[in-house]
Amino acid sequence: MCMQPIFNKYAGFSYEILDKLEVGLVLTGSEVKSIRNGQISLKSAYVSITYNPRPELFLFKASISAYKKASSKLNYDPERPRKLLVNKSELKSLVGKLEQKGLTIIPLKVYTKRNLVKMEIALARGKKTYEKKEQIKTRDVEREIRRTLKREG
Repeated sequence: MCMQPIFNKYAGFSYEILDKLEVGLVLTGSEVKSIRNGQISLKSAYVSITYNPRPELFLFKASISAYKKASSKLNYDPERPRKLLVNKSELKSLVGKLEQKGLTIIPLKVYTKRNLVKMEIALARGKKTYEKKEQIKTRDVEREIRRTLKREG
């Protein structure tokens, strides 16, 4: 059974996507079932590198609600940090690119691939407010052009 991908809708608006990467997630069984039911929010989520003593990727602030049909854990934290699985060479590449000023790693979407839960993360640069306003203006102009062409044709 393939689930519908869950997207981070705010990523494209708030960030300029530079590079994408597919990673795996370390989850519990009930978290996997919750994700397959679409019970995950990536709205304020971000990815960070922690050194313990080697560098590792962790997902923070992603909210996975508790699975309703599972035995309820009393101390379940829906926003706990979750480890991301990535190749050593890809991780070294990310560490090197993150040393540049203003770059961050954000989650883009969560999906299943052959019964595994995967996440697409991106190396991104935050947009300034004037860039966001400019993007909105160009989108509105394009929409208006399509409307007039549709009416005429």
